[in-house]
Amino acid sequence: MNEQTTTASILVVDDNPDICRLLRTRLERMGHTVVTATNGYEALAELRARPFDLVLLDIMMPEMNGYEVLAQIKADADLRHLPVIVVSALDDMESVVKCIELGAEDHLFKPIRGVLLKARITASLEKKRLRDREQAYLRAMKLEMELGQRVQADFLPGELCRLPGWELSVSFLPAREVAGDFYDTFPLPGNRVGIIIADVCNKGVSAALFMALARTLLRAYAEEADASTSPAGILAAVHRTHNYIIRYHHQHKPYMFLTLFFGVLEPETGRLTYINAGHFPPLLFDASGVRAELEPTGPAVGLMPEAAFGVAEAHLAPGDTLLAYTDGVIEARHPRRGFFGEEGLRAALQSPPPHTDALLKRLEEAVCAHTARPPHELADDDITMLALHRLE
Repeated sequence: MNEQTTTASILVVDDNPDICRLLRTRLERMGHTVVTATNGYEALAELRARPFDLVLLDIMMPEMNGYEVLAQIKADADLRHLPVIVVSALDDMESVVKCIELGAEDHLFKPIRGVLLKARITASLEKKRLRDREQAYLRAMKLEMELGQRVQADFLPGELCRLPGWELSVSFLPAREVAGDFYDTFPLPGNRVGIIIADVCNKGVSAALFMALARTLLRAYAEEADASTSPAGILAAVHRTHNYIIRYHHQHKPYMFLTLFFGVLEPETGRLTYINAGHFPPLLFDASGVRAELEPTGPAVGLMPEAAFGVAEAHLAPGDTLLAYTDGVIEARHPRRGFFGEEGLRAALQSPPPHTDALLKRLEEAVCAHTARPPHELADDDITMLALHRLE
């Protein structure tokens, strides 16, 4: 249907040839294109052969009546949004009500008055135009989400770094088709490994694109290091990423920032040098329980122009595990039981399983049990967990 005019393509279905001719004449005078069918089978064949904007459908017809035609139209995914105006005898209100319940848009009684025909046609076509615009918008949103998914998939690591004597696992559960959380692991000069987990302040496509920018900057700056660069020198990537975001994005989008934990691991010694930029403290624990929290050493990246990021160290002894997570874990919520919280997280870490895959599986199950939701419906916010374990 042309949005600039009221013209449309209309299918008239009636077993009476005289009524078909009458309706064709009136509708063509209004500027519409008209096709006629004399029974239900012809009507369905026409509908599946070419696009229409509206159907005028007689109820009482031989072979296949209007009820059956209407039911098939509404059962067809490609036709169900097509408006149908049913036409019936003057005293056939019961049939009209049945058709409306089956999904008809409107009705007309015979004999059909020209003024009323034009009014009903115009109103139904306007509703269809609005529905078409809504469907076009939804299709555009779907394409945008698919683009965001592809962007995000390209920027998340295809596989995690493999470290002899260590286990490294990740659980990634986006709240939408695309997420603001991200993680990364990558080799660094001097037999070191970069480990990042981060949470952009928003969700959806804008957060995914901001995530892609931040991840690219962090990696690019960190990989400029060589074997002689100190861990603190590598972590200067956080400062440089922050400065870039402040310089080029903060003025126009001050609400876009991210919290992150960026650690440089030396696998041979277990030394972990890190910056925690406003992120929830990762937990360092062993079989006896949590023994350290890696507290923030600075604010969120891109939040405040004048920000300083301190560097701290931790040590993972054989048997130690580091768990980093985003806020979607502890903020997973049940309507009556409230948030999963740090209490729920620590309870799930009691007597932790020996392998990181099993540990993250247990945490997922604990959050599912608390929220009473399956994993694919788990979160109102993105959930990301990263577990690093040094084997004994």
